[in-house]
Amino acid sequence: MSLRAQPTDVYSRERNDRDRALLAAVVFAVLFSQLLLYPGVSTLVEALGADPGASALMGTALEASMWFVVAEFVGYVAFVGVWGVASDAAGRRTPFIVAGALAGAAGYAALAAVPAVGSLPFEAVLLLRICQGAMTIGPFSLTMTMLMDLEGGHGRNMGAAGIAIGLGAALGAPMGGALTEVDPIAPLAVAAALLVCVGGLVTRVPDRSPGSRRTPHAVVAGVRRTPQLLLPYAFGLIDRLTAGFFALVGTLYFQAMFDVGPATTGLLLACFFAPFALLQYPMGALSDRIGRVPPIVVGSVCYGVGILAVGAAPTVGLAAAAMVVVGVLGAMVSPATMALVTDLAANDERGIAMAGFNVAGSLGFLAGFLIGGTVAEAYGYGLAFLVVGGLEVAIAVIAAPVLLRLSIEDGSRFLSRADDS
Repeated sequence: MSLRAQPTDVYSRERNDRDRALLAAVVFAVLFSQLLLYPGVSTLVEALGADPGASALMGTALEASMWFVVAEFVGYVAFVGVWGVASDAAGRRTPFIVAGALAGAAGYAALAAVPAVGSLPFEAVLLLRICQGAMTIGPFSLTMTMLMDLEGGHGRNMGAAGIAIGLGAALGAPMGGALTEVDPIAPLAVAAALLVCVGGLVTRVPDRSPGSRRTPHAVVAGVRRTPQLLLPYAFGLIDRLTAGFFALVGTLYFQAMFDVGPATTGLLLACFFAPFALLQYPMGALSDRIGRVPPIVVGSVCYGVGILAVGAAPTVGLAAAAMVVVGVLGAMVSPATMALVTDLAANDERGIAMAGFNVAGSLGFLAGFLIGGTVAEAYGYGLAFLVVGGLEVAIAVIAAPVLLRLSIEDGSRFLSRADDS
């Protein structure tokens, strides 16, 4: 498989650019809707019936918030592989994205209706949250797979996905904080409306999947023959762990440490997500030119150190500055890691390959919530930052020799220009 870009006519380039932008808009909408809920999550779970001290799941407000966020990612992990295998087996992406978007919208709407229903146990709310997550992950993962199917450079395509993810988070967090101050249920209603829009927008992009039908068993067997995918999966897991840590524990840390409200907390999160988003595309294009190894390895080490700096910042201004630096470093790592998945996966196994990456990412988010929340609850925020930052440095140190060995075995793929096939 040649990884150098092939000449294309002007019309093809313009069409690819248009479709890349539309698909990025879909990814943006899904992430934006997800992040709307995070800045005011403690207020939201209270509106949905969480009563701290009423059960083992709700010992404190932190625990109730943690389980509400975790429930969505349980649905992600359980079903993202199902979406990927189904898409690869059918040789189609669009119908599955539309179905998942509409079902996810129904899930958000059902959660928004909980206060009107009344007397619904919080455990039932968590079950609804799992179902909503199981549906929402389909549009997210398969739209990223449609970006993998595009020509024009894996780094650029995954950079477009990355900028959409980052912008969705950067704008979703402050908007969610503002909506929560108006009405705790408002983020759920807006999220439902956005996913309905996603179902319509994705139909405007041609479905470029290989189109060949295969059995689910053949799809799974094919991806198992590419164990090298475990490498970007490992980096993706730890990178998403840090994002999950900031989304939950970082939110509560900023509010406790600096005595700020949901709106200011959203702005602090945006200090990370804004540069993380805006630099994704140029960083992805850079990895097409210099290879995946330098941005992944060097970026991960510096990223981990930056997380430690956020936890050590004594003022809200310094914390915001540190978050900006961490966002820049995260932008260096993310698109190169996702592009590595595309480099390694066969054309007709991209759905499950990206699903595997998103499984790793969702497990990372879960670990960020659970490890960060548990350590912060038991030992304080300082140790929580140390653990999460240390894990980011550790994965780079441990995985670097393996990545370098692979790059030596196939330098054209990892060290020289790594464009689309």
